[in-house]
Amino acid sequence: MATYYLKQKSKKKPRFSRRAYYKTVGGGLIFVGLISMSYFFFPLFSYQLFIASAFSNNQIETPIPKYLQLKENGGINDLVNQGIASLTQDFTDARNWYPNLESKTKGIKVSSYNVSIPKLKIENAQVSTKDYDLSKHLVQYFGTSIPGEKGTAIIFGHSTLPQLFDPLNYKAIFATLHTLKVGDEINATVGEATYKYKIFAINITSPDDANILSQSYDNSYITLVTCTPPGTVWKRLIIRASLESIK
Repeated sequence: MATYYLKQKSKKKPRFSRRAYYKTVGGGLIFVGLISMSYFFFPLFSYQLFIASAFSNNQIETPIPKYLQLKENGGINDLVNQGIASLTQDFTDARNWYPNLESKTKGIKVSSYNVSIPKLKIENAQVSTKDYDLSKHLVQYFGTSIPGEKGTAIIFGHSTLPQLFDPLNYKAIFATLHTLKVGDEINATVGEATYKYKIFAINITSPDDANILSQSYDNSYITLVTCTPPGTVWKRLIIRASLESIK
């Protein structure tokens, strides 16, 4: 009597097992978590390195106030809040830097002028006095003095990671502003006149410190303002220069 055997078809194994699926998803979540942590906590380490380097090179003339230290006034909470702000606010609109202050564009004498910073190889960067778009030019804070006049011209500009610095890209033009030192030169060209300014003070302050917008009328001054550490919106780097001569 002949015996017959039926060959049972083997079941195809799924391409991805449930275990492999969970591993993939878990790995992805860990990766996203690490990226998020890096985004929020990079400013902490960058800031400390920046401050140490700045003091060792005598870049910062005035002491860092205690309220700017990480251990004071919330510290980590402040760091995280600023990280969230950078994702939810459009910092290419200069009005968002100090949203609680009134924007004054009436009675403008000069619609734009140029600024050059020889050390940074920034040549004839346009400064607008009548609109707010930091992606297209630098922006002078509304209603402050024009270079050459008594008072202070307060100029905002974008920064990013230093390796992305581009003097022709207004989203990255101030990425290396932190390398300036006391005594370096800033030139402002208004019409046919060029005014030479010399840096006399460098400071770091909180993003809500409106005192940097104050005016001094005993001479002509320029104040450059950008975010720091480079690539973050955590603090503000303030570069102050006074008029030395007219070229």
